[in-house]
Amino acid sequence: LWSLLVYSPVAHWVWAVGGWIRVLGALDFAGGTVVHITSGVSALVCALYLGRRLGYGQEPMQPHNVTMTVVGTALLWFGWFGFNAGSALGANGLAGAAFVNTHIAAAMASLVWMTLTWIRHRQPSVIGAAAGAVIGLVGITPAAGFVTPSGALVIGALASIAGYFVVEMFMHGRIDDALDVFGVHGVGGIVGALATGIFASKAVNPAGFDGLLYGNPAQLGIQALAVGVVAVYAAAVTWILLKVIDVTIGVRVSEDEEQRGLDLSQHGESAYQS
Repeated sequence: LWSLLVYSPVAHWVWAVGGWIRVLGALDFAGGTVVHITSGVSALVCALYLGRRLGYGQEPMQPHNVTMTVVGTALLWFGWFGFNAGSALGANGLAGAAFVNTHIAAAMASLVWMTLTWIRHRQPSVIGAAAGAVIGLVGITPAAGFVTPSGALVIGALASIAGYFVVEMFMHGRIDDALDVFGVHGVGGIVGALATGIFASKAVNPAGFDGLLYGNPAQLGIQALAVGVVAVYAAAVTWILLKVIDVTIGVRVSEDEEQRGLDLSQHGESAYQS
């Protein structure tokens, strides 16, 4: 239902010939608005609607497996080259630019997030480095084929700073977004989409538009409008879907089932046998 009623309309608005956001002039090279803002905002709505896990804020809920987190991040980082560079729809210079920008933004964002955890908690965090890499990948997604490598460097840093602030200062202990989907994908997508309106250059991609730094401040306003409309639409439809499902089959298990664990209560098996 979400794919059909949220993702598909937004993809048409942004990418289809005649889509109103595309006609408006908003830029989204590989899905920062279409994929990450929609999913990130929807995740926030889901977290608010579902409420917190039992014991959230009172019991330690640390990452399950740091090694697998790093492996997963590496797979994402590698796969993102196809995601972003492939959006050039050819093995050409634009694909090469998107490839380089993707790597630079992710590396910068990973370094920034790890440094921020070092400053705040007195220890550099590999989980923080992984989160930073992902938000860098998210942030550069809408801009990958429109900006220079220096622009990608700044976008990675900005996305990481914004995401870290939202996750550490606003989300944790208040909203139970277990994987920081809004803080990483939602915030990263928003920052990346807005930054595209600042750093985009027709010298990189003649099919795009110049941004604020290249003499076209209106592009930032267009990007902001697209971000706002997509965020509101995704939030509203997601809430309606949750409400419909909740009054029919329900969206949350009982307290007893949650305490037993969903592996056992829903599937009758455990990931780890003692």
